[in-house]
Amino acid sequence: MINFIQNMVDALSLGSIYALVALGIGLLFGILRLINFAHGDLITIGGYSLIVPSADVTSQMLIGNWSWWTLLPSVCLIVVIVALLTDALVFRPLRRANATTLMIGSFALSYIIQNGLLLVYSSRAKAVDLWPSLNTQIELGAVRLPVLQLTTIGTTLVLMVALIAFLRGTRYGVQMRAAAEDFRMAQYLGVNGNFVIGMAFAVTGILATAVSLLYVTQTGSLSHTMGVPLALFGFVAVVIGGMGSLVGAVVGGFLVGILLVMLQAYLPADLRGFRDAFAFGILVLVLLGRPSGLFPAKNIIERV
Repeated sequence: MINFIQNMVDALSLGSIYALVALGIGLLFGILRLINFAHGDLITIGGYSLIVPSADVTSQMLIGNWSWWTLLPSVCLIVVIVALLTDALVFRPLRRANATTLMIGSFALSYIIQNGLLLVYSSRAKAVDLWPSLNTQIELGAVRLPVLQLTTIGTTLVLMVALIAFLRGTRYGVQMRAAAEDFRMAQYLGVNGNFVIGMAFAVTGILATAVSLLYVTQTGSLSHTMGVPLALFGFVAVVIGGMGSLVGAVVGGFLVGILLVMLQAYLPADLRGFRDAFAFGILVLVLLGRPSGLFPAKNIIERV
């Protein structure tokens, strides 16, 4: 039972990371019908903004040594600005393109960002010691709960509550929900489409910042492709949860995280190398039973 509790905490922590990634991907899909695979590279940019450009494995911290109340807004500002620039320079000119063209554009943008990071920082992975005080444990009887995992879960819950409050309790949030429901009708009713989409990119930048800092604290390293697997699993979570459904994105993220950790913990030792194959096999079975996902959006309308 003790091992199960500790494994469940790890599973919820990993699921929290995937849920935040899936929220960022799902939010843009709901409004723009864009599957933004460059979202993972925003996460990477958040990590690299902590260090000075260097070819060395051990990198000098740039803003990573700042106090958290100055570090958080600084990294968030950098990532949000990059997210808004990607919208202005890449996706706004493709606004009337079909979903396939938008997705290809996101792939191209992802490769541009990755190769830009290669030019500036080199291909070597960087060691980053961010918030080492979180790498401690809380002992509750025989159970040892890592502080970092608890912080990850708590941060995810706070961000989800804040996003719900924003979408339901503010004028701009209502406009975003209206645009996600029927973009063209929302424009007819006076909603500024470019502003709403830009606001959605800004929100995804905030979510990417949270994922970046939490993930870097867990792994202690940076690489120019570190956001790619996160974006992949986030996309899988969106599909499992239901395209266009933010609730489904969160549920899908937690489901993927729990499934991966539990398979790693309870598969026989000689089969653990095939963990991802088992996980995706189970997820395929879920999709065979629910092709539209667990919580499909009620009204997915293609915008032209």
